[in-house]
Order: sequence, then C-alpha cells, then structure tokens
Amino acid sequence: NGREGIAVLGFELGSGHETASLRFGSEIERVFNQYLHMHPRLLVSERIFEYSDVRTKKRFKGREHGATVMQELGKMKVFEAFAYYKDDEKGEVDKGTVIRFVERKGTYASQQGFGNPQGVLPGLVAVQCTFDGTSIPAYSDHWVSNVHNRNSFLKTLNDILGFTSKVDFNAGVVAAGRAKIESTVTGNDAPLFAEFSTFSGSKPDTALLKNQTQVYLPINNALSDIGHVHGFLQELGQGVQHLANRVENLVLFIERANNYRRITGRGFSFLRIPRSYYGHLDTNRDILPVLYRYNKMKSKLNAELAEKIFKSLVAAAIVTVAGIVDLDVSSEEISKCISEYVHDTETIQELCESILRARYYNMYSLLQDHLSERTYLQIVRNKVLVDIQGHDILYQIFTSNILQRNVGDEAPFLEFIQRVCSEKKDACGKQLPIKPGCGGFGIRNFLTLFLSIEVSKAMDEFEKAVESKDKEGEEYAKAKIDLFTDQLNESNPVLTEISDAMTKEAEALEEINKLKSDKSADKQQLYKVESIAKEMNKNKKQGNVKLQEISSSYVAKFKDLEIRFRERTEAETKLEAR
Repeated sequence: NGREGIAVLGFELGSGHETASLRFGSEIERVFNQYLHMHPRLLVSERIFEYSDVRTKKRFKGREHGATVMQELGKMKVFEAFAYYKDDEKGEVDKGTVIRFVERKGTYASQQGFGNPQGVLPGLVAVQCTFDGTSIPAYSDHWVSNVHNRNSFLKTLNDILGFTSKVDFNAGVVAAGRAKIESTVTGNDAPLFAEFSTFSGSKPDTALLKNQTQVYLPINNALSDIGHVHGFLQELGQGVQHLANRVENLVLFIERANNYRRITGRGFSFLRIPRSYYGHLDTNRDILPVLYRYNKMKSKLNAELAEKIFKSLVAAAIVTVAGIVDLDVSSEEISKCISEYVHDTETIQELCESILRARYYNMYSLLQDHLSERTYLQIVRNKVLVDIQGHDILYQIFTSNILQRNVGDEAPFLEFIQRVCSEKKDACGKQLPIKPGCGGFGIRNFLTLFLSIEVSKAMDEFEKAVESKDKEGEEYAKAKIDLFTDQLNESNPVLTEISDAMTKEAEALEEINKLKSDKSADKQQLYKVESIAKEMNKNKKQGNVKLQEISSSYVAKFKDLEIRFRERTEAETKLEAR
C-alpha cells in the first residue's frame, strides 16, 4: 500500500547444501516447475535466470601449453515468485511481497575462504564477517506473514514446497480483548542433526547455531476489525509482520541492546511484557506452605498471618497490591519487614527465598535450577520471553515497530531468539541426535506476543494521557492494561497445558513410528503408546477450547469497558452543555 515494508524473502535450494524447502529434492528447476504446473500466475518471470563465474586460465601442460582457456568456476540460478494471492488462487495476485529462490555452486556457494569477487548474489561484493564486540552475529530463523486468507497461502506452500501445518489456532482461540486472529505455523520436517549445543551456560555449537534446515513459517489472519493484524492489513496490505533472527546468547544480547539505548538514546526498543508473565507473589503458594511447615497453628490463624505478611510487604513497597515483587529487593529488607510476625530464623529465611523466587516463579516452574537467580533476573529485567518444549528451551524477544513513518502506524518489527537444545542421552549414555529448530516456535508465547502488542499500545495511551493531564483517558488506558494483563495471566496455564500435550503427543507419535518399523516390537507397548498419543491429542483440543472460552470472556469484558466509558463521556458532555 505504498508504505515501507519487507518486500523480498529468500530460500536457498540444493546444490550441495542441505535444503529446508523441498520434499522431493534440491533442484531449483523442480520448484520452478511446481509453480509452472500449480501456480503459474505467481511467477514474476517465466524463466530461471542463470549467472556464471567464468575466468580465464592458462594451460601449462600438453599441446596447448600457454594457451588461454575459459573455465566456469561457479554457477548461480535464481527465480522469483510473488508470495500471496489477494484472496485465493482464483483471484488476483498480490504483488507486494516476493519469494526469491537461489541455487549456488562452486565459487558462488557459501564456503570457507569464499573468494568470488561478484559476491553471494549478482551485484554484491563478498565481505569477510568480523565481530569485534560492537557488532554481534545473528542468523535468519523464520518469518511471519499477515494475510487476508491464510488457508490460501498454506495451500501454496504445501503445493510448492511440501510444507505442512505444525500447530493451528483458529476460530478466535488467539485474542487480545476484542482483537481476534487465526494463526497457523507451517513448515518442513527437517532431518535430525548429529551435532548438539550445550546448555545455556556455555558456548553453543556453531554449526547448530547457523543451521537453517528447519523452517517454521507462522501465518496470521484477522477475525476482527480491530487489533494489530487487522490494522497491519488495512495500512500496509498483506506482507511480512516480522523477521526472526537467532543469536548465541539472547539474554546478554538484549541486555547489551538495552544498555546501548540507555546510554546513546538510539537503538532497538522492545515490546513491553507485563511483569506478571514472569511471576507474582501468591500467599497460598508462596507464604502459607512455609507457615504450615514451621508452626502448628490452625489453618485460619496461618491464613490470617499470611495476609498480614502480604500487607506488610505492600506497605513497605516491596510488593505491589497485584503481587509484583520489586526486582532489587534484598533478603535483609524482606526479613526486616516480616520479622514482626515471624520470629523463627529458619522460617524467615525460607519465606525470604520463597518471596524472592516469586519474581520469576512462572519460569522457575518450567526450568527449576537449570538457571541461576542472576540469569532469571536478567531475563525479567530485559523482558525476554521463555518457552520450553520437551527438554529444549526457546528464548524470544520482539522489538517495537521498525520502518515506521509516524508514531502509532502499524509496521513490521524484528524478533530475536536463542534455541537451547537438549543434551538428552539414550539408555546407553549416548548423546541423542537433535532436530534443527529445537525449542519449537514458542507456542506459550503466541498469545503473549499478541497481547503484548496491545498492552504496549495501551501503555503508550496511558503515558500520553498522563502527560496531557487527561484523567479520563488515563483511567481508560489503565483499565485496558489491567484487562490485557488479567487475560495473559489466565491464559498462560492453558497455553502450558497445550504445549505439554503437543510435546508428549509428538514424542508418542515418534515412538509409534519406531515400533511399527520394528517387526519384533511388543504389540502391547504399541497399543499403550497409541493410547498416550490419542489422550494427548484430546488434551490439546480441550486446551484450545479452554483458551477460546477465556478469549470470548475477555471480548465481553472489553465491550463492557468501552460501553461504560462511552456512556460516562456522553453523560459528562451533556452535563457540560447545560
């Protein structure tokens, strides 16, 4: 729609490289022929462009000694296709976004000591990458589309590349207040990778960090006439919502970016994630169990004591009324605050530990002691999102809009991630091979991203209202922030249930395939694993139903909020008119 955006995306195919894009081979001709056969109108040109690296060479042997000959040292083939139809394949082609397919051989290919003067693509010059601390390497991981008809784009990707759906959120499962979307993650099934990375405390394996054989492509469409996806489609049209890049250590990467911005006033800013995403103090979970262990008082007296401790922490500004614990509070400050009500040293110490852990309890419940307190706090301070799939971990963060003409405009943004792959071993103690793209696609954070976009907008509205001394606008924006935060808190446990069910179902299906291929396999074991797969599939579907119910309830709450404030505004306007 005439606005800045991300116009070209690329897939590299075959020719000695592992390919993430093809089910039937790596030759660029096969992909091109699929377009010719199934989606010819999407092709930008009706041919594949070829480029050769031809150099002169003198012969020093035989009859032609001293003669100059031409030798082809490298070849490149390129073609482009438009990514989307405006609606479906029967309608018009959308010419806003192009997918470029590239096949490279010889001197044109990526290799150590690359020396082709023409660079990796025609017109570009190869430059040796150096990272001296002022710059940090990042590798492409995936990209996300906002489209009018996601089923149409899913069909195109399946027809051409063989991509299949990995997870599907439809019928308003993903919602932020009244804004609703549908979203499907499609992709390939990459082969297992023999090499592996170590846990986040040490340096990841470079080959795995760079490996791009696993492709995940999330695709969104809007179901409502409000919200980010709807606004993006209205203002920019179909296109790439964001690009995701993989880094070696996301926590340090983002901490550095935040420090750089604070010092210089320049650089990335990031979506604002409610603190409750990471954890909050719950008296029933964090205080009462400690009191029960260390005294013999009746339940009612313990509950009253827990409530007094909580109110004391709030009065001392250590905890907010919503249970958010100050990140910089010390054990000594907490101990001083609660010593009026608890006198046993051991009880005080355990209460301090429990209250401090509440700052990141939601993450701790997933990762336990795999991370240090310092790392947990770095994650919270820098608003990094965390997901776990099986034994793999995924760290994510999203920037604010880039390529933005005016404040408030919808625009693309960037995502940075770190994949920490499991070091799980088999029964013999041998390292199991891992799948590229370990950690999945952040299923727990699907809704968090959508909600955080709307929360960030509401926070901007709140700050503007405060600055302009608009009390009513301030109150309205604060009410929206509270509702979005409540929805996130209510949805997170359900997303965890869905993610756990998906992981266990995938593991069961993998085990089923192994058992079916083994003629001597125990049939009882096969039946047992098949039952587990069915149960997990059922749990996954039930989780989607729960999430949809939560989303529907918040649609109603936001409608009620809008009506209340509209009626109040109208009443005040009439009163002023009198």
